Amino acid sequence: MTVLRPDDDARGLRFRLVAASWNERIVTRLVNGALGTLRSQGAAEGDCTLWWVPGSFELPLAARWAAQTPFAAGPPDAVIALGCVIRGETEHFRIVSDNAAQGLLRVALDTGTPVLNGVLAAHDTAQAESRSGGEHGNAGSQAALAAVRMARLSRDVEAR
Repeated sequence: MTVLRPDDDARGLRFRLVAASWNERIVTRLVNGALGTLRSQGAAEGDCTLWWVPGSFELPLAARWAAQTPFAAGPPDAVIALGCVIRGETEHFRIVSDNAAQGLLRVALDTGTPVLNGVLAAHDTAQAESRSGGEHGNAGSQAALAAVRMARLSRDVEAR
């Protein structure tokens, strides 16, 4: 039996992060968590770029552009989408978060580039803070680690 289990080594991998400006204070915490994780796993500063977009609804299109825009050394190995949608008085937050998730999945499937969904859909600000560096960790960091593993797996599969 052949088993592929990618490691957490980000050296030599290229990452593009797309981040939503809406709820920017929370999203900045996600971005910092993601970048910190990528650096701690060996990603070089020049192998990571960050693009800001207006909101989480715009993340799928930006993720498509990010996946299709190469670095000087080649295409990105993974795209990490970061955003935060907090429930208000209407169900608008669900529409935005559901469509962002579906769009990000579509980009990954259409391009073959791993696209990690680091978009928080929170019922309130306390929940968002708890998941962006609080007691429940940092979803940006978790998405970055998953991006490293998916990028490594992609390279392992391509090498076969």
